Amino acid sequence: MNNEQKALKKEYQQGHTPMGVFQIRNLVNEKMLVGSALNLPGIFNRHKFELQMGGHKNRQLQAEWNEFGADKFAFEILDELTPVSDPQHDYREDLMHLEDLWLEKLQPYGEQGYNEPKKTKEQRLQMIAENRMAAALAETE
Repeated sequence: MNNEQKALKKEYQQGHTPMGVFQIRNLVNEKMLVGSALNLPGIFNRHKFELQMGGHKNRQLQAEWNEFGADKFAFEILDELTPVSDPQHDYREDLMHLEDLWLEKLQPYGEQGYNEPKKTKEQRLQMIAENRMAAALAETE
């Protein structure tokens, strides 16, 4: 391997994978699914694979993909995070906040999209409490 190839390999290894907020947009009815990922190319590949195989977890998106076809959907980056100099930085919380901003802006729920509204902190705590009570009841029976 010559010096130029070594330099290119090193640059590639030190480069960052694009991370941020994305949407899968139905070009027929403009419905969208908004999400975020640490690896945007990877999440696009995953969604495309699941949709092509007929096993996407979002049943409404899958049904419309089957109805309209792959060419009627656009995979788009809405916002990208810029890497910081700290190699130990955890971007998950940054992504969560950025995604929340885009969900608030676009409101991709119901007739406008494929997202389910996020549960509030109180709703999540209530769900945890109910699950624990059910588990405790099952243990006593």
